[in-house]
Amino acid sequence: MQVALTVWEGRISPLFDSTRMLLVAEVKGRRITARHYEPLDCDSAFSRADRLNALGVDVLICGAISDAFADSIEARGIKLVPFSSGEVEEVLKAYLTDDIASGRYHMP
Repeated sequence: MQVALTVWEGRISPLFDSTRMLLVAEVKGRRITARHYEPLDCDSAFSRADRLNALGVDVLICGAISDAFADSIEARGIKLVPFSSGEVEEVLKAYLTDDIASGRYHMP
């Protein structure tokens, strides 16, 4: 599974619509087996959704996101985890332990 997180200065980017960088992590079970950064230099909702799809992203963790972007991403079968915030590594760790979905992790 490919999990992408929006990145800005080591934290989750506050707005997906304007983010320029992704951390893409290959996840097997609850372990990260590979990771790399990918530029996200396209602007439209469709082109950003297509880029995520081309990268093989299954899950996108991001901050705020407009409806047009969210709709385009979800239409491609990508699970969206919006309104996340905090240090990228902490958010990724919370995702791997299901703390984001369960509400046990309250991101600063």
